[in-house]
Amino acid sequence: MKDGKLFAMFFNGSPRKNWNTAKMLAAAAEGAREAGAETETVNLYDFPFAGCKSCFACKLKNAKTNGVCAIRDELRPILERTRQADVLVLGAPVYFSYPTGVYRAFLERLAFPVYSYHYEGGKPLVCRDKVIETANIFTMNCPKEMMERFDYPTLLESNTETLKTVFGACETLYACNTYQFSDYSRYDMTLFTEEEKRAYRDANFEKDLENARVLGKRLVEKSLSE
Repeated sequence: MKDGKLFAMFFNGSPRKNWNTAKMLAAAAEGAREAGAETETVNLYDFPFAGCKSCFACKLKNAKTNGVCAIRDELRPILERTRQADVLVLGAPVYFSYPTGVYRAFLERLAFPVYSYHYEGGKPLVCRDKVIETANIFTMNCPKEMMERFDYPTLLESNTETLKTVFGACETLYACNTYQFSDYSRYDMTLFTEEEKRAYRDANFEKDLENARVLGKRLVEKSLSE
């Protein structure tokens, strides 16, 4: 909660601030606001930071990090705000079968301090006092059939499993066969044609955005019901 109101944070792990991933996150944030949440969107490429440095300050006995990475850099205030969040949504395009490096670096810094090496009943005693509703939104150039052939669900949903283990709940939303360029004629390419890409985008991207809006709204409603 933030100032007594449910709080949802959205993280753009794409270098583009107004393209597919950003638009999907904006739609999810719109849905969250419809459900009554206050929202904040963070463009991760705006901040110079690295992933986990394996200092293990968050795992010291009687650690005072309180579930926030101990590294003091420009990401630290953002991570501190996540401790107030009831909903966390991460988005990234897929590059060479994986989310962007910035997404992965952020995931490490976000999740590892909350995760615990202290287990009881086969489960870690995480550093949170309730379930945090989380989700991943992955956008990609490849069509759905190609995504499945390359086993993307297995590769990508390992990140979803991480968030589920640490925060208690996580969903995954895909947007496939996305439009990569505003002008395909400028680029050396034979794998896809602009006509095919435009036809798919015109028929499907609004549906993807609606799915994202519904996701954002659903996560907030689930958090309110818990």
